[in-house]
Amino acid sequence: MSTTTTNNTTIVRNYIILAATIMFASMGLTDTFFAPTRAGQQDRLDTYGQVVSAGMVAYSQKLGR
Repeated sequence: MSTTTTNNTTIVRNYIILAATIMFASMGLTDTFFAPTRAGQQDRLDTYGQVVSAGMVAYSQKLGR
């Protein structure tokens, strides 16, 4: 086996490893941002924000009286 064949084999192997790593990382990031559980958490945070805002408004009205 010549040195050129060994170098080409190493390059192809490294390219396959790099492509697989990028593919799995991008799938993980996509799942992180588009997961239904994350959407559910965002709904809970929005609801919590509305409750806190209403509480702050009520408190400020009580202070203003």
